[in-house]
Amino acid sequence: MKKFLFLLALFILFFVAGSEDVHDPSTFLTEMKNGVSELKEKIDLETTKAAIDRFLRRIGVQISDEEIDEEIDEEEPSTPVLQSPSTEQFAVYNIEIGDQKEKIEKRVGKPQRISLNEYDVYWHTYHESYRNFFMVSYDQHGIVNGIYTNQPLFSSSIGMESGWTKEETRSRLGNPLESLKKGRIVYKLPEDRNYDLFLIDGNYVTIFYDQFEKESIRAIQIIRGDLEEKKSTLYPEGRPELIEGFEYQLYDLTNAERVKYGLNPLVWDRDVQITAKKHSEDMAANGYFSHENLKGQSPFDRMKEDAIFYTVAGENLAYGQFSSIFAHEGLMNSKGHRENILQKDFERIGIGVAFNEEQQPYFTQNFYKK
Repeated sequence: MKKFLFLLALFILFFVAGSEDVHDPSTFLTEMKNGVSELKEKIDLETTKAAIDRFLRRIGVQISDEEIDEEIDEEEPSTPVLQSPSTEQFAVYNIEIGDQKEKIEKRVGKPQRISLNEYDVYWHTYHESYRNFFMVSYDQHGIVNGIYTNQPLFSSSIGMESGWTKEETRSRLGNPLESLKKGRIVYKLPEDRNYDLFLIDGNYVTIFYDQFEKESIRAIQIIRGDLEEKKSTLYPEGRPELIEGFEYQLYDLTNAERVKYGLNPLVWDRDVQITAKKHSEDMAANGYFSHENLKGQSPFDRMKEDAIFYTVAGENLAYGQFSSIFAHEGLMNSKGHRENILQKDFERIGIGVAFNEEQQPYFTQNFYKK
């Protein structure tokens, strides 16, 4: 489609430019070569669309912007060209902390989803059928104060990329933080964690590693310093809007992971989501963490009880993580949970989240194929 637009734009360019008299063929060819070079440097889709529209109207053909947009949307997502950050040390999809929302959405379009996160701001989720997946949060002025991706979309001024190992990362960034202060309490980070937290240029940068791929970098989260420090507790209040946000964030993270590995995204299934939510609520209310509930029912028993009929099914559980991002990254570093997320036969998913009295979240993912 882009080739067609480019050729059509060329024709339009010379139709418009050629409305003046051109008699010498050699002169015309020279001008054409120069025009092509200039067009290749300056053309963009918005300019092309406007030019096409003007041209078609001049020759009496009516076409809507929606028809042109529909054709453009059918293209496969392009591989982004990542650039070193201009001011910050890290960028995701060439987006940095401090960038403006208007500038970002002019380039990448509107988000696919907006959902509340643990910082009491909203993740704006951008992707192209889960390719080029990333999430951005904004402050009240529309300035970027948080970024995350689990795809190889980040760049850095020190040349860091997704293939770097934990050892290489620490050798360049130094020793990670071992604790985090919230209010008057200093929380020691787990020793067996699959991530490192760094304070760099006033931003809290979390690097997630993949223990199944030589502890190489698999994801990155960047949170502006004032946003992290404003969060006075380790766990947020589990109000309904946040619960829904965690559920859909974990859904999107799972699908972005599957697409990254060449698998089809899963369909959100409301029926099995109810099954998953009931189990999370039961665990949170009764203080246990197990695939088998207090009645002795397995995930498969609970699904059958709710009239969920399947040919293959599975369940993932997570508990006590700070957010849906940390829950997902933990699941991807656990063999059985990872296999469920990347199970090619699964087609549908439901996710339920509940908080206990200490505001610690429980996550249940139920997968199945009819």
